[in-house]
Amino acid sequence: MKQRCVIGLWDETVPGIKFDEKGVSNYAKMFLKFIELYPRGEKGLAEWEEWLKRIKRDGKNKKYDCIVGVSGGTDSCYLLYLAKKYGLRPLAVNLDNGFSSKTAVENIKKVTNALKIDLETFVIDYEEVKAVLRAYIKASLPWIDGPTDLAIKAALYQVADRERVKYIFNGSDFRTEGKQPTEWTYSDARQLLYLLKKFEKIKLNSFPYYTIIQFIRFGYLKKIKMLRPYYYLDYEKRKAQEFLKNEYGWEYYGGHHHENIFTRFAISYWLPQKFGIDKRVITLSALVMNDEISRDQALDELKQDPYNAGEMQYDKEYVLKKLEMTNEEFEECFSKPNKYYYDYPSYMKLLKTFNKLSISGIKKILPFTPSIFIESQNRVD
Repeated sequence: MKQRCVIGLWDETVPGIKFDEKGVSNYAKMFLKFIELYPRGEKGLAEWEEWLKRIKRDGKNKKYDCIVGVSGGTDSCYLLYLAKKYGLRPLAVNLDNGFSSKTAVENIKKVTNALKIDLETFVIDYEEVKAVLRAYIKASLPWIDGPTDLAIKAALYQVADRERVKYIFNGSDFRTEGKQPTEWTYSDARQLLYLLKKFEKIKLNSFPYYTIIQFIRFGYLKKIKMLRPYYYLDYEKRKAQEFLKNEYGWEYYGGHHHENIFTRFAISYWLPQKFGIDKRVITLSALVMNDEISRDQALDELKQDPYNAGEMQYDKEYVLKKLEMTNEEFEECFSKPNKYYYDYPSYMKLLKTFNKLSISGIKKILPFTPSIFIESQNRVD
C-alpha cells in the first residue's frame, strides 16, 4: 500500500517525495512555504494595493492597463471580474489552439460582454498546432499539452508588448492547484524546437513561444510583469464558480482544466493510462490544505475514476481525428517507453547549474519566485 501524506493526499507516486517521522510529506511543507511567502489577509491585500497603484500609474493615458489571459475556466473568468472591480482597464486575450470546448468559448463571450471588456483571440495556424502536439505525443512525454502552456504565455507577452502594457494577469493559484512535480509538467522552448525538428520537421511561423533571451527581453528590458493576483487576494474556486453562474450565466465544464478538450484528454487519458499519473493527487491536496474540502472528501473523490470511460474514448477519437493521426500511429506512441524532460535537451540543466544566480536574476523579471525553485529546495531525488 502506498504511503500517503497524513495532512494532504500526496503519495509515493509523486516524484521526489519524502515523509518525516510524523508522516508529513515534503510537498505539504512546500505548500506551507508558499503560504509563508505569499500570505493573504491584510498583508496580501496591502501588497495587492501597491501593485494596483503601479498598474494604474503605468497605464495612464493608455487604452488598457493590464492584459488578462482567459480560457473560459473559473480562474481566468473570475479574474476579469476582479480587474473591473478594482477599477482596471483590461484587455482579455484568448489563445485559440483549435481545441477549446463550446462551453469555454461561450463562457468567455458571456463574461467579457457583461463586463464590457475587449477580447482578442490569438489564432495559431492549425497546421502548426497539429505538428507541435503530435511531436510531444511522439516524444512520449507526460505533459503533451506543455507547448500550449508555452504558447499562452508567449502570446500574452507579445500582446502586452504591442499594446505597451506593463502588466499581465495570470490566474494560477497554488492554493487551489498545488505544485505539479517538474517531471510531470516541465517544458520550454528549447525542448519544443528540438522535438519539432526530431519528429515533425516543420518551421513555426505563427505558433508563439519564447526563448530564455526573449523572456529576459520582455521581463527585464521591457519591464513587463506577469502577476498572479490570487497569490494576494482571498479566493475560493467553488464560491467563484457560483458567483460566475449567478452573475453571468457562466457554465461549469466538468473538471480541472477540462475547458480545453486536448488538455482534458492529456489529464484524463494520457497521463493516467500511460504514466499512472493522477494530477488530482496534487490539486486535491491543495484544496485540503486550503480548507476548501476535507481530507475525507478528497479521498472519496480520488477513489472515483478521473473521467468517464465513454467520454475518454470519445475524446481520444476526437483528438486523433483533429491531429490527423491514425489509431495505429497513436498506439505505437502510446506503447513506447515513457520519457521525461531530462531525456531531451531543455533549459533545465542551465537553470540547475546556475540555481542561486537564477533565483536572484529571476526576481528582476518576475514579481514572484517560480514554484520550480521552491520545489528544488524541498525535494529529494
